[in-house]
Amino acid sequence: MMDNFTPGPFTEELVTAGIPAHLHDWLGHMGIGALVVKMGIHFLEMSPERTVASMPVEGNTQVAGILHGGAHVVLAETLGSFAAGMHAGAGRHALGIEVSATHHRAIAAGTVTGTCTAIHLGRTLTTHEIVMTDEKGRRLSTARITNMLRDNDQGEA
Repeated sequence: MMDNFTPGPFTEELVTAGIPAHLHDWLGHMGIGALVVKMGIHFLEMSPERTVASMPVEGNTQVAGILHGGAHVVLAETLGSFAAGMHAGAGRHALGIEVSATHHRAIAAGTVTGTCTAIHLGRTLTTHEIVMTDEKGRRLSTARITNMLRDNDQGEA
């Protein structure tokens, strides 16, 4: 935990990614992850019930010039995992146990926005639906992620 006066090693990364200041204690010493940075994901809203972020299409395309299907899943898993982690709270962490996605429409340029909404926020499991849309609000894909919540001292199996 930070002392609120000494910035953590990832403070600049958190600010650049749009992480609200009240979450810097939680993420200040681990950051948001190298893949999230590489994908250009920028957070717009963060809570266990609703987390929103955007991502550029440019730099995240497949050989046909459209957004890679895996990029949709990276955005979805990022949003669902961060939301589950916030719900887990201090001394606990979230472990993804299932993620699925259905792609509805291709996109070749612009920005994708993912909106993650809680379906279930339990003591041991969370499930979120993530809808990716283009700048006109058209649905590009729909994903669902389930995370298991564990105490930090239990480790990962």
